[in-house]
Amino acid sequence: MSSFTLPYGPSELQVNLPETFRVDVIRPHLFSAPGDADQLVRDALERPLGKQTLAAYDRSASIGIALNDKTRPLPKPNPLRHLLIYLNQLGFPKSQITLFIASGTHVPMPEQEWDRILERDILHDYPLVVHDCDHSPMVDLGRTSYGTPIKINQAYFECDVKMAVGNIEPHHFMGYSGGVKTVAIGLASRETINANHAMLVQENTRSGLFFINPMRQDVEEIGRKAKVGFSLGTVLNEDKQIIRAFFGDPRSVMQAAIPAIRQAFGVTVKQTYNLVIASPGGAPKDINLYQAQKGLTHAANITKDGGWVILLAACPEGSGSASYEEYITSAASHQAVLQNFEEGFFKVGPHKAYQIAKAADRVQVILVQRGKCAHPWRVRNW
Repeated sequence: MSSFTLPYGPSELQVNLPETFRVDVIRPHLFSAPGDADQLVRDALERPLGKQTLAAYDRSASIGIALNDKTRPLPKPNPLRHLLIYLNQLGFPKSQITLFIASGTHVPMPEQEWDRILERDILHDYPLVVHDCDHSPMVDLGRTSYGTPIKINQAYFECDVKMAVGNIEPHHFMGYSGGVKTVAIGLASRETINANHAMLVQENTRSGLFFINPMRQDVEEIGRKAKVGFSLGTVLNEDKQIIRAFFGDPRSVMQAAIPAIRQAFGVTVKQTYNLVIASPGGAPKDINLYQAQKGLTHAANITKDGGWVILLAACPEGSGSASYEEYITSAASHQAVLQNFEEGFFKVGPHKAYQIAKAADRVQVILVQRGKCAHPWRVRNW
């Protein structure tokens, strides 16, 4: 019997396969955290990339910091704490610093969940705004060169100094996560997010592409128009420990981080497989199907036509999108979904049906959810 484990929710699932199976285990490089990860973040803050420095700003300036919601891994240690300490040491008072939870189109986090991503002393000391893409007041910044309307959280935009804090890693259609995406998508209106994500059907909207990825470059342009001045980006290992940290001008941060990400997450796969058993990475990446779908995209890329993908994803919060459920339950087939999108339909939420259909039209998909083999929310072939 061949055995291995994969992340599943907050723990792991063991997979047992017959000895007659030839098994390749494909996973990120097992980087250990540096001896002093706290110092790693402090060093990044003290040596910013790019030409701008925080020392140049008046200490009475208001500061807005965008940060990820509960659907993203919380780094160990939390880089936000080091950023806040650094700002305080420079003389920026706590009352001038506002934290913004970048919800994107996710359900905004209720107050009882805030301590899942922020320590209680931070919640006590700093004002907090939870972004709502449908109801938060927005500022209209025109359009990008791609035609995307730019509407960004008004309270954030009105801050004198605008920052983003987030993890940088491969993203299945944005190329890479992190940087100004935390603002350009996380603090944007639904109209902005829909227009950007509608590029999903275009060429080069896939993992590992930055400069030629139209969706990512649209995000970069939104970030510039929103005047995001600083980004604190971290690269994490499988244990969510920080192995690299970058701070400074957002464009410079991304350009410095991408080689490190490729080194950490890039794996050469020399063949496709009849069966791929995959995990999105455990909690919170499998918090719901909306997030876990990303693991399906990567797994399907190395699966033969007609082969099988078994996705291990706990999904304790179900699908994560009411609009996705409404759309998929009325769809006739995966082929019908693909045709609908290729004819010009697009909406965030249902776009997950398109991504699932792209995989499930070519390979057989099984979702193992809460320890049971299932096909919830029609993650199957018709």
